[in-house]
Formats: sequence, structure tokens, C-alpha cells
Amino acid sequence: MDTTIIYNLAKVLDCDAFRDEPMSRHTTFKIGGNASTYIKVGTLSKLSAILKECKNSNIDYIIIGNGSNLLISDEGLNKAVIRLDGELRNIALIDETTIYCGAGASLAALCKFALKNGLSGLEFAWGIPGTVGGAVFMNAGAYGGEMKDVVYSVSHITKDGEIGRTDKEALDFGYRNSVYRSNECIITGVILKLNKAQKSEIQEKMDDYLYRRSSKQPLEFPSAGSVFKRPEGAFAGALIEQCGLKGKMSGGAQVSEKHAGFIINKSNATAQDVKVLVKEIQDTVKTKTGFDLECELIML
Repeated sequence: MDTTIIYNLAKVLDCDAFRDEPMSRHTTFKIGGNASTYIKVGTLSKLSAILKECKNSNIDYIIIGNGSNLLISDEGLNKAVIRLDGELRNIALIDETTIYCGAGASLAALCKFALKNGLSGLEFAWGIPGTVGGAVFMNAGAYGGEMKDVVYSVSHITKDGEIGRTDKEALDFGYRNSVYRSNECIITGVILKLNKAQKSEIQEKMDDYLYRRSSKQPLEFPSAGSVFKRPEGAFAGALIEQCGLKGKMSGGAQVSEKHAGFIINKSNATAQDVKVLVKEIQDTVKTKTGFDLECELIML
């Protein structure tokens, strides 16, 4: 697919745009071939213009955040890859307990902003490496908290470049799921309702959660976080460990010896290495325990 017309439009719109951009630079796995065109878009109007041209020219595109839940193929992506930047990363107070956050902002930046303003409810998200848009898209959660607990409404743009909004009751949040997994709209901003609290209490919770993450998760290696969704009645990591797969390797990819729910890029792993390991884990766990492990990891 020739994405030249989108690259040229991005340049005219004064967006940062690159040809044949290595996606290994834009995923936490540090894996992935080249994207034919990679664009950082800083305003809604520019995003709208690019989406409309993609539709008119029949060019495929994908929106990515921090790439913290992605496995990009070794062959790369023959499409336009769009990263929300600039104004689409802004964070601001609406009132004393309500925050507006652009979808391109990191969860870390949002958590710091909430702490600075004495607002509690997002502590569970401290240490999750994704963007706010990605977190809402998949209803990210940890330690008993989920995005659905704090999201009030979501702004989006359609594939036709039209602006819209979805209120809380229509977001259809579920386990690692939201209406945005199926409605083909792109999340551009989020309104969150939080609670006033002492900054010291918020900081204490954030520190506790970060300590738990660092002590139990292989944060010293590139990964995409938990590879599998939690099966009903069990835990993916425990099942994988039970099957004797902890430390199992495929090429440069390894089932983490620290937490079996993680696959790490231990030594220049390829996407194929990871895919082989994922399949072996799923087959082995199914055979030995009867559980079907569904990927939380998004493979492109």
C-alpha cells in the first residue's frame, strides 16, 4: 500500500512524519518491522484531515499510544501509523474533582497531575506504561481498580473525521474491554471524576503499588505486560508456572522467570519468537489444565 499521499499531507499540516519508521522504537517490547508512514498528530483538526484523506484514498491506518500492549510483526506495517501528540496530550482541571485528559497523555502524567491536585482514584494506574486513550480502550486495571471506576465520558473522532462523545453509561466497560474495541472510533480525550484526598495518602498508595509491581514483574526487560487475560476461576501466570513453562525460551523471547504471565524480550527477540512462545503456552496450558488462555496482547 502506497501511503505517500498521507505522508505528504502530514508534512503540509506541519506534523512530524517519517517514512519506513522502525516500530521497535515505538513499542515497549522493542520489537517490530518498519511502518511505511509514521505520523505524530498534535491537534484534532489535523487528525480529522488525515483520517478523511485516509478514507478518500482507501489507505489503512492505526492509532497507537505507547505501544505497551502491542506485538508488531517483523515484516512491519504497510499502513499509516498515527501517534497522538501535542494538544492531544493536554491535562487540565475542569473543577475541583474533575479532570480532562487528552488521549495521547501517558497514564504516568495523569497520575502525577491527580496527585498534585490532591485527587484520589487513579493510584492503581501508577506504573502502567500505556497512554490514557489505550487504557480506556481496553479498560486497563490493576490492584482492584479499573478505568471504568473513574471515567465519566470519552471524546472521540470517527473514521470519517467527525467529532463525537460517549457518556459513561454507553461505554460498555468489561474486563479488558470497552465499546471502543468495536465502534471504529478513535479516543481523543477523557473526562475523569475523582475524589479529594490527602496528597500524602495518595502518594503512599502509589508507592505501594509501584513497589508491588517492581518486586513481582520483570520491569528490567522489554515486554508488553501481561500477555494473557485472566481466565475465569484461575490466574494465567499461575497456570503457566504450574505447567513448567517458567523460563521457557523461543529464540530471544522468554517466559519470565520472575512472573510467568509475562513474555520478555531477553535477547533481540523477533515477533515470530514471541508468537511461537504464545502458541506453545496456549497449547500446553489447554492440554494440561483444560483452560483456554486468551491473548491480552494485540498482534499487528
